[in-house]
Amino acid sequence: MSEQSFAEMLDNSEWKEIHTGEVVEGTVIDVKEDQIILNIGYKADGIITRNEYTSTPGMDLREAVKVGDPLTVKVLKTNDGEGQVLLTYRKLVADNGNKTLEDSFNNHTEITGTAKSIKGGLEVIVEESRVFIPASLVSDSFVKDLSVFNGKEITFVVTEYDPKNRKIIGDAKQIILAKKAEASKALLAKIKEGDTIEGTVKNVTDFGAFIDLGGVDGLLHISEMSWGRTENPKKLYKVGDSVKAFIKEINGEKIALSVKYPDANPWNGADVKYAIGNVVKGKVARMTDFGAFIQLEDGIDALLHVSQISKEHVNKPSDVLTIGQEVEAKVVDFNDADKKISLSVKALSEDNNEETVDAE
Repeated sequence: MSEQSFAEMLDNSEWKEIHTGEVVEGTVIDVKEDQIILNIGYKADGIITRNEYTSTPGMDLREAVKVGDPLTVKVLKTNDGEGQVLLTYRKLVADNGNKTLEDSFNNHTEITGTAKSIKGGLEVIVEESRVFIPASLVSDSFVKDLSVFNGKEITFVVTEYDPKNRKIIGDAKQIILAKKAEASKALLAKIKEGDTIEGTVKNVTDFGAFIDLGGVDGLLHISEMSWGRTENPKKLYKVGDSVKAFIKEINGEKIALSVKYPDANPWNGADVKYAIGNVVKGKVARMTDFGAFIQLEDGIDALLHVSQISKEHVNKPSDVLTIGQEVEAKVVDFNDADKKISLSVKALSEDNNEETVDAE
């Protein structure tokens, strides 16, 4: 074939015309790690570089497309200087992404995209379009390390849309709050005081634990964690623990929880078990200058006054007693109304002495 006849072939009217900015259909005829070659029905093949296919750095294009795959692309240049057509797939996808983002902004529709932590918040890619979600709008609670969102999907709405200035802002917080409000309303409509409910520990403080009940948080106060004395809630519960409790009180959206079930109250029957004159055993739980508190069982402490520790004079309890020490004593007073019990080692010792004298 002569050079002239080949040139004439290229000028054949069967070849379609293309223009910069035009969207065309093509078929993959070759693919390399960083480049795709496309037959677009033009007198020259089209080239898509890695950067014009995706915003993902280092992607192996051989894993993205195969020979024979159809592809819709946009023309960047009809001649890249080497007789080939420069095409873009990424920018076409981004155009569609911008339309999706604009619709979210105008209609308040939810969008889901893959997140990556950056300075001050998250970057989310939606069809090759970038959205910034400030740290304050990522969640309804403070997130110290935003890297936990890396590679994860996040749902949001677009609250600011200014593509010309590359300012597209997303908000995930309002969606979370709206869903929680809906769940809270549904939960509060079906629960009542006295119900047993199960939840997950969300946060633990010095005064109690907040339990996520699936739509609303309940507070398990330190005073409701045990029939006994609770020194530190963090020793009993940790974030993520599953907790079963009963609803003690509902006040609006505030729910007070308790694990102190009435039928397990250690004071039930205590008037018989710890009647005046009974001899009991317990362990020293804590001490003050005026006496020692003896734990008879979980939830029941009795006072052993300093004057009742021994027949001998005791200046302060810690002179003769230690925390955890087992003590045997006599119940000398029982007050069911105030839940108070008084003990005496001295009285027990005197009884024992009398028994010894009588035996003689």
